[in-house]
Amino acid sequence: MRILVTGSSGWLGQTLVPRLRRDGHAVFGLDPEPGPTTAIVGSVVDRALVGRLMREHGIEAVVHAAARHKPHIETHDNSEFVAVNVQGTLNLLEEAVAPGSRVDRFIFTSTTSLMISQRIRDGKVGGAKEATWIDETLSPLEPRNIYGVTKRAAEELCRLFNHLHRLPILILRTSRFFPEADDMAHAIAQSDENTKANEYLFRRLTVEDAAESHVAALGKAKQLGFDTFIVSSMTPFSPADCRELLVDAPSVVARYFPGYRKLYERRGWTMFDSIDRIYDAGKARRKLGFVCRTGFGEVLASLA
Repeated sequence: MRILVTGSSGWLGQTLVPRLRRDGHAVFGLDPEPGPTTAIVGSVVDRALVGRLMREHGIEAVVHAAARHKPHIETHDNSEFVAVNVQGTLNLLEEAVAPGSRVDRFIFTSTTSLMISQRIRDGKVGGAKEATWIDETLSPLEPRNIYGVTKRAAEELCRLFNHLHRLPILILRTSRFFPEADDMAHAIAQSDENTKANEYLFRRLTVEDAAESHVAALGKAKQLGFDTFIVSSMTPFSPADCRELLVDAPSVVARYFPGYRKLYERRGWTMFDSIDRIYDAGKARRKLGFVCRTGFGEVLASLA
């Protein structure tokens, strides 16, 4: 296929572009920042540019990973989020269904962040009695910042264009895979590596797995037509664990991984006292045929 990847100079794009090329695809990266995986320096906000490169390169599939992200909240105003995350998505969708377009599938990189309301974010502080089990049926969706609001709006544009034009579109709500330090209130201050290791239990994946999920989505988009998936490492937990996870997460983890405490002690690591949410990636396994290769078990194996 001839694939347009937006956000090609970003953390995901740098991994996804070479991965797609290894499968023999002709990949054209678009990003405002130059880089070895970016063929066209420019923005999705520039619709004329988007339309021109789609026509000139005969684009058949779009992977839209470009976005203003949560860390940009501190450095960019709200209008920039709307321009890139909403208008940029609209530009791509409109050019994908324009007369003469060869695009027959569209993959949108979204985020689990839009599923976290302020109530969920407050967790135990807000009086919750158990951790929140999060799958694609969670509603209502009440994003708590401009990042989540604009990604949610972009998802709705994807739904609308599938409805109006029957363009096959899959939405991937990825959990955390970025390399920056965690901003969670219960992060392990002494060790970012410790924090990230813990998160593979309920809200993290590797960038390699994130890229692989997009490969799977490209292969399934025409068959599925339209769908939304949480993409995260498979949690070992079940909904029955949610009450205890909120008050004594280490004990729950020890039931599933009896040797984890000894491995952690060798490194001076600790488990979170409380886990307030769990992302369930079961739907991606069932319908997309995708499972992350790296989870908490693999993290422990590497420590051993």
